Amino acid sequence: MQIAIVLYPGFTALDFIGPYEVLRWLPDAEVRFVWHEPGPVVADSGVLVIGATHSFDETPGPDIVLVPGGFTTMEHARDERVLDWLRRTHQSTTWTSSVCSGSVLLAAAGLLDGKRATSHWAAVQSLRAFGVTPVGDERIVRSDERIVTCAGVSAGIDLGLWLAGEIGGEAKARAIQLSMEYDPQPPFDSGHMSKASTATKAAATALMARELASPPALKATVGLLWDHAIRRARSRK
Repeated sequence: MQIAIVLYPGFTALDFIGPYEVLRWLPDAEVRFVWHEPGPVVADSGVLVIGATHSFDETPGPDIVLVPGGFTTMEHARDERVLDWLRRTHQSTTWTSSVCSGSVLLAAAGLLDGKRATSHWAAVQSLRAFGVTPVGDERIVRSDERIVTCAGVSAGIDLGLWLAGEIGGEAKARAIQLSMEYDPQPPFDSGHMSKASTATKAAATALMARELASPPALKATVGLLWDHAIRRARSRK
């Protein structure tokens, strides 16, 4: 079973490390980190570097595709090579999935048209621009028979376990969960917008805005939304 995890410059590390740590334990799992070409890919921190093991061309038919999020998602959602690969591979995947703002890439590829999906709370409403119904109160959203999206960052671990249950059965998923000793008991109960105080929401929003409101990020977001608006207008003719 071939599992292709998309890496791109600016990805968020936990978005892919979490589900990777789960999925690698599935029977006969062959995990590939894919990008335009094999080589180092720098995470959003600018410090962590992960090696892409295979190119898109070398990975034409994975069984599972997983797309992580990151502060550069909007930029890469304009990369037609990425979008074309997602469209082509989705034709034969068992599961096409995303963590965090990775769902924006699936939406930009047209895979979520008219469907429900989720993302990080800071990105979930942007899905509306692609004809997607955003879901902000569910950690994992099954968009259709073969597409599943999850909320931000740490939710990727839950998604990995969910996929493990679907693929290997509940007993296998439970064993993987115990092997990871995944029993989250955070010291603060502020991990969802519905639980956080007003002050915590403001602080978290300001923290995210430092990256999301940077000139390159804003330029990429405006460009992506403009591209999509033009494409929709032309399709009406």
